[in-house]
Amino acid sequence: MDKDLQTLQDALRQFAAERDWAQFHSPKNLAVSLSIEAAEVLEHFQWLTEEQSRQLDEAQRAEVAHEIADVLLYLLQLSDKLGIDPLAAAREKLALNADKYPVDKARGNSRKYTEL
Repeated sequence: MDKDLQTLQDALRQFAAERDWAQFHSPKNLAVSLSIEAAEVLEHFQWLTEEQSRQLDEAQRAEVAHEIADVLLYLLQLSDKLGIDPLAAAREKLALNADKYPVDKARGNSRKYTEL
């Protein structure tokens, strides 16, 4: 695992341990929290047009950044609890997606791989 990611996971473990929160951090609870935080990212874009969503002001960007951080932190905690290296899993998934979506068939369209 990447050294910076490992350092962040270690800090998360310490943060939870200092507050005696590990007892609440089951995989189920972390997955639920991850989903809630992802919805909070989405909330910032709920009524924006496509163009507005590309032109957030600094305050909006800061709010979205904090929600993205929450998503990342819960994702790292979940992967830690399950013994999954998130970077290795992401690399593997990217390779699988490259097979499902070959450039010559997928370029420029948004169809699912079963429709290519």
